[in-house]
Amino acid sequence: MLKNQAVVLLNLLMGKIFMNVIETERLILRTWYEEDVQEYYRINQDPKVIEFLRGPLTMVEVKDFILFMNQQFSQIGYTLWAAEEKSSGKLMGFIGLDPPKWEASFTPCVEIGWRLGSECWGKGYATEGAKAVLDYGFNRCGLKEIVSFTVPANIRSLRVMEKIGMKRDLKGDFAHPKLPPEHRLSKHVLYRK
Repeated sequence: MLKNQAVVLLNLLMGKIFMNVIETERLILRTWYEEDVQEYYRINQDPKVIEFLRGPLTMVEVKDFILFMNQQFSQIGYTLWAAEEKSSGKLMGFIGLDPPKWEASFTPCVEIGWRLGSECWGKGYATEGAKAVLDYGFNRCGLKEIVSFTVPANIRSLRVMEKIGMKRDLKGDFAHPKLPPEHRLSKHVLYRK
């Protein structure tokens, strides 16, 4: 039995087993394919997409991210899943759950997050997927709380947080520990559900 589980895990990590985890009316949230590398790299070069991030991802960072996300799903049952448009099969970015790998006053925790290509914005995809991810996190994984955070200027993400029923923790503002305090993206606001 353990040998079979190890083979499944190895195949999942190598991108040979694909798993649809969550389906909504218009989206499939799934494990990552090896073929997702080029499109996810392209998404992470778009100045609109990375406006509130530390910068574009390199090809090595994209490959490492995809490998790590599949590994994380196999280990803990949730991750930042590849978001695919059902009708076209196109990779749109990610929507999912992720435990931050750094410390803050509210960690350890599980964050809900999304990053979609700018051509997918304004169509309700992030909200649709995030609602399904919250349901999965609370009802399938038994999480007691899910958080989200961003810089105050990221109005689009703040709107999604509010549409999915998250509430701002007015005492939760924080300086992101992976950025110098004087960095333009250091200050973050915290939302909880």
